Amino acid sequence: MSAELPIDRFLHWEANHPEQVYLRQRSGGEFIDLSWAEYGDRVRRLARFLTEQCPEPGSRVAIYAKNCADWFIADMAIMLSGHVSVPLYPGVAKKPMDYILEHAEVKVAFIGLADEMAERLPQLPECIVTVAIGAQTLKCDWDLPRIYAEHERLEEIPKLPGDHVFTLMYTSGTTGHPKGVMHDFNTVAYAVPTFCKMWEMGPTDRFVSYLPLAHAAERIIVEMDSLYCGAVVSFVESQETFVQDLQAIRPTMFFSVPRLWVKFKQGVESRFPPLLLRVLLSVPLLGAKLAMKIRTGLGLDQTTRFVTGSAPTPPEVHRWYRRLGIVLRDGYGMTENFIYGTIAQEAKPLIGAVGSPVGEGEIRIGEGGEVLMRSGALMRGYYRDPERTAKTLQDGWLHTGDKGRIDRNGRLHLTGRVSDTFKTSKGKFIDPGPWEARLGGFAEIDQVLVYGHGLDQPMAIVVLAESAMALPTERLRTLLEGHLQTVNAGHPRYEQIARLGYSKVAWSPQNGMTTPTLKVLRGPLEAKFRPAMLASKTAVVGLD
Repeated sequence: MSAELPIDRFLHWEANHPEQVYLRQRSGGEFIDLSWAEYGDRVRRLARFLTEQCPEPGSRVAIYAKNCADWFIADMAIMLSGHVSVPLYPGVAKKPMDYILEHAEVKVAFIGLADEMAERLPQLPECIVTVAIGAQTLKCDWDLPRIYAEHERLEEIPKLPGDHVFTLMYTSGTTGHPKGVMHDFNTVAYAVPTFCKMWEMGPTDRFVSYLPLAHAAERIIVEMDSLYCGAVVSFVESQETFVQDLQAIRPTMFFSVPRLWVKFKQGVESRFPPLLLRVLLSVPLLGAKLAMKIRTGLGLDQTTRFVTGSAPTPPEVHRWYRRLGIVLRDGYGMTENFIYGTIAQEAKPLIGAVGSPVGEGEIRIGEGGEVLMRSGALMRGYYRDPERTAKTLQDGWLHTGDKGRIDRNGRLHLTGRVSDTFKTSKGKFIDPGPWEARLGGFAEIDQVLVYGHGLDQPMAIVVLAESAMALPTERLRTLLEGHLQTVNAGHPRYEQIARLGYSKVAWSPQNGMTTPTLKVLRGPLEAKFRPAMLASKTAVVGLD
């Protein structure tokens, strides 16, 4: 399987298992199933359309839509037609979206976000051909039913080489313009079979797709893994029906991010007081039955592989899930290496580590504690940006920009970002990463930013978790003052956090406080809250 390219895998399933269900689209509480034959028919007709719209091979085609079966169909059609996909994050701000469309010289755009695109659609460059996909009613140049009705199947698939660049995945960096990461077919052929073998995945597996497909993790773990192993992929209907959809899908493998794991935990604890739940789970037989009941309520009773990534998962969250019999496996990777980085592989992973290298990948610690990675899954480079490519790829090693250490068992521990370290007015260098991890471990805190360049001591800004928002003000202040004393204990005064500000408004891409992958934008956040933080005379500051 390792020598087969993505198109080869598509042809394999289409020819040998045409009646097998591949995609399941949830709509109105019911599933609309697509077999490999039905999927293939739509892919081939859409590929014919793309070859007519873009006669020049290698043309860039954008996909701006929520996760849906049509997303997969569009992506494979782009591959079959010899073009290059440019996924855009749902909810991406207008400025970066305009930059990406222009920088990539996009010719065709699949649009599937009716609410968010209603105003933007008329503002797209006239040279871009728009195609409406998914369950929405935007008035684009084309829609999929019309394309399927008016176009014949593309029967003769061009034989593309392994080094054909098939996608540009624009990273949402916290500074500067997004960078277009170029990946070719060889990247997928190298990385995906390793994941499929490591997790023993096959046609009997059930995946659920809900995290943005513009993110490398969802693209690999769900789309590409299913293409290689033949697993069935289901799409949730909406955020409001998410848990009910999971209960219907009952995935066998589930990948999520820390914020959702925390929200699941908070939802359970809203029905079971934490102390009572912990006591009940510790009772033999009763605890096992209760744990399975909770897992069934979450739709995860048949899940055997739980993966978490994109940000650190608090240790207490790990421990809470283990009491339910759920072992979260931390992973670490980047768009630049198609997430072929590290994963916790032991039966009982060490909490706090992000695992050891996947397959034949290598890691080492470079100058300044920077994590370096090397494998056959590295990007070809940044599109139209040789300078930043040369800086990021040096002597075959990917310079991640993250700081870390490797323990004696070869496991990687992340300690922060190289670029996040700041210097106080006292000339002391502070790494905010460990401080943010400590504060993020408290149940009342959801998001954290620690800053302090040019200040006597660092300061922290947090967003409250839902469970803390209803607390009386004085009770909340007392709790946060106690947390501040706890994290500061035992540290030199120059390192200690002098002031903690709290807000009830979550930071998101929509309000310009995070990237689409929920990485905090330090500059905008600090600029917004710095005056109020400096003006306050108390240790805990309300910012709303």
